[in-house]
Amino acid sequence: MKKCVFAGTFDPFTVGHEDTVKKCLALFDEVIVAVAENKQKSCFFPAAMREKMVRDVYLNEPRVRVVRWEGTIAALLRKEGTPFYVRGLRNAADYEYETADFYASRDLDGELIVLYVPAEQRHTHISSTLVKNCIAFGTPFTQYVPEAVAACITSAKGEQHV
Repeated sequence: MKKCVFAGTFDPFTVGHEDTVKKCLALFDEVIVAVAENKQKSCFFPAAMREKMVRDVYLNEPRVRVVRWEGTIAALLRKEGTPFYVRGLRNAADYEYETADFYASRDLDGELIVLYVPAEQRHTHISSTLVKNCIAFGTPFTQYVPEAVAACITSAKGEQHV
């Protein structure tokens, strides 16, 4: 069985992330979506909520498995028994960042195979930061996130957790 890992903080998970997973499902038998806990980032949404958002998106897709991860990607790939690490790219800045990260990860795992998945043109402006800014300024954001994520955020806003 061929599987890949697609990791990120997903703060929150966007339609661009969803599109990347869809493309991975065309290539792999299983896609592991790893909700990363990056100690260098201050996330808007707690890790448990970010994990729930992604799980809710894939409730009816058994080929997607959602995990929360705090270690290196190299360690996660070894744990999952796959060399395939997928990265979504929206622009040249993403490419530069991901390529630098690739070489650092490659030093930890020489078997690592990184696959860059370019964003669809209609998604290149969508980022988790855009969504967070929309929420902070009270402007519409639901067109940038999957329906399940919008429902989770809206519910949390009603409970005053966001």
